Amino acid sequence: MTLPAAMTEAVARLTLPGLAVIEGERVEAESGATFHNVSPRDGRVLNLVTACQAVDVERAVASARAAFEDGRWRDLGPRAKKAILFRLADLMERDAEELALLESLDVGKPIRDARAVDIPLAINTCRWYAEALDKFYGEVGTSPVDRLSYAVHEPLGVIGAIVPWNFPLHMAMWKVAPALAMGNSVVLKPAEQSPLTALKLGELALEAGLPAGVLNVVPGLGSVAGEALALSMDVDMIAFTGSGPVGRRLMEYSARSNLKRVSLELGGKSPQIVFADCPDLDAAAQAAAWGVFYNQGEVCTAASRLLVEASIKDAFLDRVVAVARDMVPGDPLDPATVFGAMVSERQMNTALDYIATADSQGARRVLGGRQVRQDSGGYFVEPTIFDRVAPESTLAREEVFGPVLGVMSFSSEAEAFRLANDTVYGLAAGLWTSDISRALGGARQLRAGLVWVNGWDACDITMPFGGFKQSGFGRDRSLHALHKYADLKSVSVTLR
Repeated sequence: MTLPAAMTEAVARLTLPGLAVIEGERVEAESGATFHNVSPRDGRVLNLVTACQAVDVERAVASARAAFEDGRWRDLGPRAKKAILFRLADLMERDAEELALLESLDVGKPIRDARAVDIPLAINTCRWYAEALDKFYGEVGTSPVDRLSYAVHEPLGVIGAIVPWNFPLHMAMWKVAPALAMGNSVVLKPAEQSPLTALKLGELALEAGLPAGVLNVVPGLGSVAGEALALSMDVDMIAFTGSGPVGRRLMEYSARSNLKRVSLELGGKSPQIVFADCPDLDAAAQAAAWGVFYNQGEVCTAASRLLVEASIKDAFLDRVVAVARDMVPGDPLDPATVFGAMVSERQMNTALDYIATADSQGARRVLGGRQVRQDSGGYFVEPTIFDRVAPESTLAREEVFGPVLGVMSFSSEAEAFRLANDTVYGLAAGLWTSDISRALGGARQLRAGLVWVNGWDACDITMPFGGFKQSGFGRDRSLHALHKYADLKSVSVTLR
């Protein structure tokens, strides 16, 4: 399909950022090292990006530490901080179309989603924390008449933010915005698969007036730049979104270095439960399909397990298949595309391997399962649905992070919640029912940090985001996120 001329021209006009942002300057790696940044849309190299090594990361950390210690940001008054963060949000809004194009090219997501979701939510996050930063209060304790005791929140210091490739700018702002709002300095390490919007963010922050050194951006390989950041003795906290194995490694690095704090937002194997008294089967079918196939299934909260009451399972599955059948993979830059490319050849092959495993373990494939659009050179996999997935099977237990849905049936409420909780993860869960007692009781029984009733992904920045069990700990979003970027100091003053 040929792109509209205006889109082709807009892409041709793009300037792709490739340099690190350290000490307020755009710089190459000291060694001159770079890596190829490949677009999943067509498998072509977009640009060469600075590959920061340990020495470059330490320079960024030293810059962030110096900025923190001299108080150029930490000690700035709240009104001044607000003005700069609001200015940053305004600049992001000014360049929203450029940011959306960069995100779509870099990640393979449909441009319509980058325009409507990723970039607006990133901007909103920046504005929300700008507004919230002077509404996060300390406490005054009950004290004897000759003493005044109070507790205050103080910034931690240098925050290492390591963010994923599925929502690059949005997830970066979930960490950068509250960390800056609390007065910290930040070293941001974007995923090597999707560095462009993070590098653009570093440039816009300087344009907005954020002092040099307060936000540094260090692109590079996770095994090099990410490891150096996590092992640095001068980083006070690592805030990470990504896989469980990397999360475990970051905890090891904390123990090996300076016992830095670690906040982990990891994976999930989220269930969506549909009872026979579901109030709207069509809405539930839409949520079941989009809940797992949105962003090509590359979502930590993807509803990859669908549990349906046996009496309605076959009829309901037909509705879900009908919705998913219309999700045809297409060029991410085409405004009509609703289902884009997977982020890399490796991620595509991982999804295809899980599909082959499900076939071999006896699940019944009812939709999809193939690589498509091979002639584009990109990484495309059809939305795929398996029925009769055994609870002990690989597809029921492991996170695919791709467009693969496993369907199971249940015969009782107790069985539904047992199946839903039968996972090492605990990020999100949902249930559809007309019974308010079942809804409230189910929300209590489900071991997940996010529970949705008669909807999916139905909350916003005012509510905390994070998981139970091996889905991690620490919370993004809401005022709760400010807590994790702060130390709590108790002060007692003897009165004379």
